[in-house]
Amino acid sequence: MGEMTEQETLPLMLRSRVKKLPEILIQYSKDPAGWFTTKSYHQFYNEARWVAAGLLELGVKRGDLIGLISDNRQEWLAADFGILSVGAADVPRGCDSTLQELTYILGFTGCAVSFAENRKQADKILACKGDLPNLRIIITFETAGEETLAAGEERGVKICSYTELLESGRKRRAARPDEVDAEIDKGKRDDLASIIFTSGTTGEPKGVMLTHGTFLCQLPPFRLVFETKPGDIWLSVLPVWHVFERAIEYVILYYNNGIAYSRPVSSVLMADFVNIKPHWMVSVPRVWEAIMDGIYRNVKQMGRFQKFFFNFFVSFGLMYTYFKDLAFGLIPNFHGRIRAFDAVMGFLPWLLLMPVEGLARLIVFRRLKLRLGGRFKAGISGGGALPAKVDHFFNAAGIRLQDGYGLTETSPIVSVRQYRKSRRGTIGQLLGDVEAKILDKNGAALPTGHNGILHVKGPQVMKGYYKKPELTAQVLSEDGWLNTGDIAMRTRDNELRITGRAKDTIVLRGGENVEPVPIESKLKESPRIAQCVVVGQDQKYLAALIVPVQDAVMAFAEENNIPIVDWELLLQQPEIIELIANDVSDLVGPKAGFKPFERIYKFRLLARPFQAGTELSAKGEPMRHKVSVNYSREIQGLFK
Repeated sequence: MGEMTEQETLPLMLRSRVKKLPEILIQYSKDPAGWFTTKSYHQFYNEARWVAAGLLELGVKRGDLIGLISDNRQEWLAADFGILSVGAADVPRGCDSTLQELTYILGFTGCAVSFAENRKQADKILACKGDLPNLRIIITFETAGEETLAAGEERGVKICSYTELLESGRKRRAARPDEVDAEIDKGKRDDLASIIFTSGTTGEPKGVMLTHGTFLCQLPPFRLVFETKPGDIWLSVLPVWHVFERAIEYVILYYNNGIAYSRPVSSVLMADFVNIKPHWMVSVPRVWEAIMDGIYRNVKQMGRFQKFFFNFFVSFGLMYTYFKDLAFGLIPNFHGRIRAFDAVMGFLPWLLLMPVEGLARLIVFRRLKLRLGGRFKAGISGGGALPAKVDHFFNAAGIRLQDGYGLTETSPIVSVRQYRKSRRGTIGQLLGDVEAKILDKNGAALPTGHNGILHVKGPQVMKGYYKKPELTAQVLSEDGWLNTGDIAMRTRDNELRITGRAKDTIVLRGGENVEPVPIESKLKESPRIAQCVVVGQDQKYLAALIVPVQDAVMAFAEENNIPIVDWELLLQQPEIIELIANDVSDLVGPKAGFKPFERIYKFRLLARPFQAGTELSAKGEPMRHKVSVNYSREIQGLFK
């Protein structure tokens, strides 16, 4: 059995950390001028209790559901702990939510009170008021403005600023100093903490019910993932209403670390790396890929000699890390590798390559680490498949990047590579008390090294979908096993590799079952392919919709004197089509281990990228049913 936190609830966990190290800095947030300002654990805890007292003053009761419509910011976490401290639960969503989504989410949960980041979000919520009969109060983190106040009054909704809430909470705590702490003491581990609605790729959003316990159980075993110490800084770039970022922020508090709020925009993120000098960061694959691409763009601007050395040392680093992994048993073991043989084969080359690797780190990779602030130790990638080229690049450069896996329904961490046992090509070992089994289509358990549907069980698993018992029963068995819907295989070291989604499986006319995700991941290893979706359901062969990397294709056109009239016409040029065709055939061919029916026989180049909310989910995954509808004509053309 894994370790359990000694505290029953998240606010009790926070209180214990505040008592332990009250003056450690917990938050680094930017003021209007762009400078980082800080808060200590003690200051933050006071703010959270003022929020709690302010909510009590507004009539919030234990068991209430409170909307929390905002992106990442310092106040979000204080509001979260204020809500949890009075025994309520929050219903979070980001600022990119549509009017339809907000109407459904706030209406379905019956929220009477909701936080909103700014005037725009408050106006959006007010526009839904006709479908939100319970809504009576909106609390805005930023000033709402006279028009919004008037609109609220007209619709019978009180608009209260976050500053006013804190002031009300201060006064109430002064009059009743023990009230909030008494409410915190009433909390139980099984109390509902949050209802997080999945963005989903099909159907209406489902409200995942997560308790204090589902989050708390992930905290103690996380010491196997990262070896942090009090005061370490994490750079925060993911939307906190997503369960991945939220769980990590609880991890940060548990280990008395600090959070620096940034944005996943290259210019902002890279500047914040230098200014704040973080030790750790979690993000989705596309952010890590953007960092890598930014580094290569800088390399292209160097002289020929410098470019040669950088590319040489990266290639050398890939070779060095492979032999090191071989020598120390860090190659995934799916089919019974002989570790002693691996060690013998890897040890001598690793030893011989070590001096050159040391030189590479001193001459080349030290500068790269300085671009990341100089103190950066490691990062976690989650929320989607990490491209192999990105994984290999960072590790070749001596920057550990660890892949992880989870679902909103598992709060979310199921598995993650451990700091001292990081095996590339896997999503790591099961975390804490999580159990897993791989089943075939008939429900029979499969041995290691075989693909099947992943089922997991453990304290991380949700209570169910809010007011959707029939949907809960479809994925959660009576004895607690959750059907993830993901296709996976297990190694002999109890690690997992995700190979696709059961519902994404493409069945060709010949009866072959094809998983599109590994093919798409492989195609995106091309420096000229930004996005792609494999299609072919009920067809004779596979095809793909491909969004090229505009900068790379334009550069190729200029170098080869291909006329550039506009972007769309350029993609129709035979030379450009041949360029991408060569990448496709090289990457998804027999040499790469793909079977004949897994190859891409036709493709269509798209001038416009797939958009979040239109063809992509909030996590950046393709919503295949929407792609099929939006590009039906292009797809039909691929199979004529």
